[in-house]
Amino acid sequence: MKYMLGQIFRSGRFRVGFGIFATIFLTVLIYPLIIPDPPLEIVSRGTFLAPGVYVNVYDSMNSSTRYTLILDEAAARRVGSRLSVDDRMAMQEWLVGAGVAEGDINLEDTAALLDLWHSRFDPSVRIPGMTNADRNYYIRLTASLDGLLSTEGAIVAAANASSGALEQQRVIEQTDYVNVNEVPNVRVLPLGTDNFGRDILTELVSATGVSLTIGFVAGAVATTIGLLLGLFSGYMGGVVDEVLVFITNLFTVIPGFVLLILISFSIGQEQRGAFTIAVVIGLTSWVWTARAVRAQVISLRNRDHVSLSKLSGHSIVYILAMDILPYIASYVVMAFILQISSGILAEAGLSILGLGPKTTDVPTLGLMMNWALIYQAHVLGKWWAYAPVILVITLITFSLNLMNTGLDQVFNPTLRG
Repeated sequence: MKYMLGQIFRSGRFRVGFGIFATIFLTVLIYPLIIPDPPLEIVSRGTFLAPGVYVNVYDSMNSSTRYTLILDEAAARRVGSRLSVDDRMAMQEWLVGAGVAEGDINLEDTAALLDLWHSRFDPSVRIPGMTNADRNYYIRLTASLDGLLSTEGAIVAAANASSGALEQQRVIEQTDYVNVNEVPNVRVLPLGTDNFGRDILTELVSATGVSLTIGFVAGAVATTIGLLLGLFSGYMGGVVDEVLVFITNLFTVIPGFVLLILISFSIGQEQRGAFTIAVVIGLTSWVWTARAVRAQVISLRNRDHVSLSKLSGHSIVYILAMDILPYIASYVVMAFILQISSGILAEAGLSILGLGPKTTDVPTLGLMMNWALIYQAHVLGKWWAYAPVILVITLITFSLNLMNTGLDQVFNPTLRG
């Protein structure tokens, strides 16, 4: 066993695949211990919050300690955050459409551009090609430009308890800063939130764990069924072989994914738990394993050690378990690895179609893709809602296939260099 493991880990492909898979697996195990938040907990009222560090405005405004920093580019960055290059181009497009000569518009001179915009923009004017969405965009843009170039601080006022009149409490200068470590309420969202306002990173880690579980269960079911049918079909021959081959061919003719869709649809949403889906995937994906094992057993059943075991009076189960299975064990392991990969991909495909595990139970990688598609994250440009999921699925399947290729190099003599 020690020698075999040494040979396996001597394969570069296996080491890379195992390293990627082990990293993902350890992340799934360790992350919940560090951040035990429920994966489906709603943390924001808004949808698709961009990745970043979120600081509570109220706490930062009322921070007891403020620091004055003089940063040369602070004003330019402040203006740029509220008036981007795209906004300037859109303003130019509207002004040209409203009759202003393009040569009279200087996009680099923010003050002149704002003066021209405030003097000419009229929300009631319809320029050619402008839609209602464009009109609403220009109205929102105009509202955000108020006080853009002001150098005065922001006044914080509160109502007087007796008179009800607003009274100045403090002035927040543009050079005032707070240390984020001194703000009591800060939330780090490395991957932002999804359409429901849930932390995508926490959800992704949990979904990866559930999808891996589905893959392992589906792989175990499919490999077990394929192994048993292949062993008995290849060894027994005759009528038993013909019946089992007929059943295998019958499932081969029917597309496995179509059968999977029909079974999942017939189960119903409320009964489709993660374990149920895993078993269904396993029950519909054993065919190629059975055919391959049968071919391996046929080549082994007339070997001398098998014939000797027959003459010794050993039972069929004993011969299959002790004299044949050890010779195809490496192939069974490789088949199991591929079944895990195909199980994860099958669940993702089912969930994208809305036929995966019930959405109120646990997240899966497929369900996260389904939610992103339903709420048009790809159309709105909210890449963080689907790109990390695609990356994780790719890394899992890539690592498993690398491990399988590495094992094939070790156990297949024809591939050894």
